[in-house]
Amino acid sequence: MAEGSVALVQGVDALEASHGPLFAVIGVFDGIHRGHQYLLGRLVEEGGRLDARPTVITFDSHPDEVLVGAAPPLLLDPEERIRLLEAAGVLVIVVQHFDAALRATEYDDFVHRITARTRLAGLLMTPDAAFGHDRRGTPEAVAALGATEGFEVVVVPPFSIEGRSVRSSDIRAAIASGDLATAEALLGRPHTVVGEANAAGLLTFPMPVALPPPGDYDVNGSHRCTVLVDGTIRLAATAQPGHVRLSFGTGRK
Repeated sequence: MAEGSVALVQGVDALEASHGPLFAVIGVFDGIHRGHQYLLGRLVEEGGRLDARPTVITFDSHPDEVLVGAAPPLLLDPEERIRLLEAAGVLVIVVQHFDAALRATEYDDFVHRITARTRLAGLLMTPDAAFGHDRRGTPEAVAALGATEGFEVVVVPPFSIEGRSVRSSDIRAAIASGDLATAEALLGRPHTVVGEANAAGLLTFPMPVALPPPGDYDVNGSHRCTVLVDGTIRLAATAQPGHVRLSFGTGRK
């Protein structure tokens, strides 16, 4: 892998020796909100200290789809997520398929699927983070594994605002209630959706996305759109069919 280039890897089993050494964090990273941005900053910092490539292991769908039978609406289009991870300085992005088999995988087996293919310099975790079957891969358990297998576990406190952690669920709740100013404050940028527009000016999405209540909104600075009750958006101006990116203002019109 060329020095400084970003590698997009389809699952840990596709990792190669040339991708390493890796310093990785595991998570959904839906939204890339301010808490995620803080973690990514620490990931790049600690990766530099260990002379390892900052790596994010994320998922192709929200794990709740398997864990509880229904996934929450997305805060971020998957392609936007990749773009923001690259912008944050991540050099290896692993998009792992999440299914019942992965849910049943023990944390040490998952780690071994990485270390069998490339060198793992370490993992970044928060105190309440855990992965693997029944969430047995706690920071303490993973650190013990690392101590015997030669990788480091760095535990950092979660990012908080006024003593409260930033959570994707809180951002979804703010968007659903129409409180786009709070959503923007927690995201660190305007809430943005990406969809496909048809010739009639209707914007649809391949999977459910977080949308404010039905009504008229300012988007992209000076344009207007209408959020409809069926989860689609009517664009106020005639748009060419194709990919459309909308960034919401902070209030309903």
